Amino acid sequence: MITIKEVAHHAGVSMSTVSYVLSGKRSISEETKRRVEQSIAALGYHPNAGARALASNRSRVVGLVVPLHSDQNMPIIMRFVSSIVARARDHDYDVLLLTKEAGPGEAHRVIARSMADAIIVMDVESADPRVPELRDVDAPVVLLGMPDDHEGLSCLDLDFATAGRQMAGHLADRGHRSIALIGSPPPVYQRGTSFAARLLSGFQGETAKRGLLASVHSCAPGFDAVSECLDDVLHPDRGTTGLVVHNEAVLGPLLLELRRRSLAVPGDLSVITLCPDDVAAALPVPLTSIAVPAQELGAIAVEMVIARLGRELAPEVRLLQPQLTDRGSTAVR
Repeated sequence: MITIKEVAHHAGVSMSTVSYVLSGKRSISEETKRRVEQSIAALGYHPNAGARALASNRSRVVGLVVPLHSDQNMPIIMRFVSSIVARARDHDYDVLLLTKEAGPGEAHRVIARSMADAIIVMDVESADPRVPELRDVDAPVVLLGMPDDHEGLSCLDLDFATAGRQMAGHLADRGHRSIALIGSPPPVYQRGTSFAARLLSGFQGETAKRGLLASVHSCAPGFDAVSECLDDVLHPDRGTTGLVVHNEAVLGPLLLELRRRSLAVPGDLSVITLCPDDVAAALPVPLTSIAVPAQELGAIAVEMVIARLGRELAPEVRLLQPQLTDRGSTAVR
C-alpha cells in the first residue's frame, strides 16, 4: 500500500505539504499542488479513510435512509441506490445504507456520531413524522420524495401529480370515456407514501376535469391478486377501455392475464404505465409509458447534498417533468 511518505518523496515535498494538499487546510502554490496531485495519480495513492476524516473533520460518507418494506419493488429501489452510490463515489464519498424503519431521531444520531456528513431520505410519506426532525439536522438533508409539509426542506422527485394527469389525459385524448387506475399495493397507500398519493391525486383531478368515468384499484403483486383486480376493473357495468398502471410489479402478470382472457392490447384494452423505460420496452407487449428516471434522480440527490456541504443554500424543491414515450399500446376509440 502506497503511503503519504512515498508520495512526498516522489513529489519532492514534505509529508505535511501532501497532507495540506489533501485536506485543503492551508494554501499551497498551484505548482506544488499540481506536482503532489501528479504523484498521487502516478503512485495510485488512496488516503486512509480514518485519517482523512480526522484531517478534514468530515467522514466522507452520505447516509441513505431507505426503510425496506415487503411491498416495495426492490429492483426499482436498487436502481435509485446504485445511482446514488455511483455518483457519491464520483465525489470520493461512500454511502451508509440505513434500511431499518427509522423514527424521529435517526438522522440526528447518524450526524451526531459523525457517521455521515449529509443525509438522503427515501420512502417519504405525505404526512411524514420525520419532517420536524429533518428540519433541525445540523447537516445537509435532501428528501427523495415530497411530503405535504415540505417548508424548509430540500426535496427532489418526479412530478407524480403531473404524471397522473398526463396518463389520464393521454387516454382521454384518444376518446376513452371510462378508465381505471391499477395502483400500488394496499400497504403503500396505507402508509401514505407520497409518490403514490400524488399520482392518484393527479389522475383523479384530470378524470374529474374531463368528465370521465374513473375507478381506482390498489393491486397486490402475484397472478391471483392481478386476476381478482381485473375481475373488478373489467366488470361489464364499468365499460373500462383504458388502464393506467402505477405498479411495476404487476405489469408482467397483467399482460399475461389479459392474453389468457383473449383481450388484445391495444385492440380490446389500452394500457399506459409509469415505470423505467427499459422495463416498458421489454414487456411482451411494449407499453406506452412515463419513465421513472431513477438514475437521474439519484445523481441529482447526491449533487444537491454535496453542493450544501460547507455552504448555506436555501431549501429547494425540484420536480422533474414527466417524459412520455408512445409505444403503441393505446388505441383511439
